[in-house]
Amino acid sequence: MSALSEFLSSRTSLTEAQVAHLQRLVGEWQLLSDLSFADLLLWVPVLIADGEADTVEAFLCAAQCRPTTGPTAYQHDQVGVRLRGERATPLFTAYDEGRIFREVEPDWDGDLPIRREAIPVRFGGEVIAVLGKDANLASARTPSQLELVYLQSAADLSAMIADGTFPNPDAPAEESAGPRVGDGLMRLEPDGTVIYASPNALSAFSRLGVNRTIVGEPVAELTSTVADDPFDSSDLATAVASAIDGGQPASIEVEGGGATILFRALPLRPRGDTLGALLLMQDVTELRRRDRQIMSKDATIREIHHRVKNNLQTVAALLRLQARRTSVPEARVALEESMRRVSSIALVHETLSVSMDESVNFDEIVDRLLGMLGDVMGSAEHVRLHRSGTFGELPAEVATALVLVLTELVQNALEHAFPDNREGTITVAAHRARGELVLTIRDDGVGLPADFSTDAATALGLQIVQTLVSAELDGTVEFGANAGPGTAAVVRMPLGRRARVGG
Repeated sequence: MSALSEFLSSRTSLTEAQVAHLQRLVGEWQLLSDLSFADLLLWVPVLIADGEADTVEAFLCAAQCRPTTGPTAYQHDQVGVRLRGERATPLFTAYDEGRIFREVEPDWDGDLPIRREAIPVRFGGEVIAVLGKDANLASARTPSQLELVYLQSAADLSAMIADGTFPNPDAPAEESAGPRVGDGLMRLEPDGTVIYASPNALSAFSRLGVNRTIVGEPVAELTSTVADDPFDSSDLATAVASAIDGGQPASIEVEGGGATILFRALPLRPRGDTLGALLLMQDVTELRRRDRQIMSKDATIREIHHRVKNNLQTVAALLRLQARRTSVPEARVALEESMRRVSSIALVHETLSVSMDESVNFDEIVDRLLGMLGDVMGSAEHVRLHRSGTFGELPAEVATALVLVLTELVQNALEHAFPDNREGTITVAAHRARGELVLTIRDDGVGLPADFSTDAATALGLQIVQTLVSAELDGTVEFGANAGPGTAAVVRMPLGRRARVGG
């Protein structure tokens, strides 16, 4: 749950759908703040019981946004401030009458002249909040053409907020992270022709290779001759047409002239009048170049893991062949154990070869490992192996050490807990809590010998377990009796830090 939704849920009686609409508004409102050169304050009503109906006693500021295009009207955060009485008159007017209220004269806050505007936020035909638009007029001057276009566009979007048509609930969720006003802006007529382009918008089209006049030209034709892929130009034209018709198209990227420009089209339909669209754009050439480098690096790493996995599987196959040709029982057992250890490490690299990062879903590895151990040790028919709990995501180096530990402990249980093909169950249980992973391997077999001691144990498998757990996993391992019959081996290791591999 976001901070805004928690704030609204705990301090207002707004419904879940109304809170979601205000979250969408806050996700989009940096655009409006920059266009209007003003701070935006989200005011929600504070209700008190008055007979059979609730009345608005005051307004509470739930969120604030400062412009990046001009000075702020507030040096201090306004979230949590309550307005009542005469100071709240614009808010009450907008909320009760459902119309935009603009103060004629600026309101002096100390030595700062502030022009205040209150915009009703309508959702589902009902005013649910008020958006305060407060502009610092201390540096007011004759506005340029850019500022006039910005202010007119802000007025159109404000009217759409009052209408309940902005933000649109069908808008893609990721759009709030798209181009911003300062990255480049165009205003389009209802027929798609450009009536204004900001300097950064002109620069963006210049990078695409458009070196002719832009104003008065259809935006679709501007990109059709320079786009590397004609489908990009077609998609942009479709997005612009959809926005003009009131739709909420997704962002479109156009590549051309060695540059990549991200476009986003927004409808301008205040009071139901089709005025055209806003076209925001951002030069993302460097970002895409870095993305390609990262993808290339990831692909290389995955290919390395794939080749390591293949090599380990080859080594395991050679060990298996050698074990079959060896007549000495002790040597054959040693080769088969080595084969299983190499195969278990190969499982980690196989998972990493299809992963996008250097962590693995260890549950998948455990499930496959248990099936492999049951098959190769010939115990699948009389011993049931299963996992309980979840390991979650683990770093690759931790997974490699832990899979070896798990292999040795399960293999040890299969060899010693169920003599003479005795039936039983081995459970691999995982529990994560408070930055710690607890791994428990339980069996219901014959149990530990009376004279068993980890300090006196000479088996290679147990020595591998103790070395890996202490040196590479920074953990501990304990052996003891199960709650019922059998044995339990418990491994405890910290999470939230990387294992001390090789150190």
